[in-house]
Amino acid sequence: MGDNGTVNALPIRVKPGASRVAVGGRYDGPFGPALVVAVNAPPVDGKATQAALKAVARALGVRPSSLSLRAGAASRDKLLMVADPPADLTERVTALLGGAP
Repeated sequence: MGDNGTVNALPIRVKPGASRVAVGGRYDGPFGPALVVAVNAPPVDGKATQAALKAVARALGVRPSSLSLRAGAASRDKLLMVADPPADLTERVTALLGGAP
């Protein structure tokens, strides 16, 4: 949690090679409840990771430059950091997780 009570560490589970880009759903991963991110990009040379960062930024309504990869560069389970998160980021993430706490 950030200083203002919002989420600033965001676990995600990437599904590369999907037929369409989608952000939503919950996966209980190594970093806790993770947001599921399906991307078209293959899991080669960081392409799926970059596509996931863009998809998450779009879904959360934040600038892509505000997201950075903290852990999981070579894994489907990743931990993102959100710089200067908006005040309602926790609510946005909770909605995308399917209302899970």
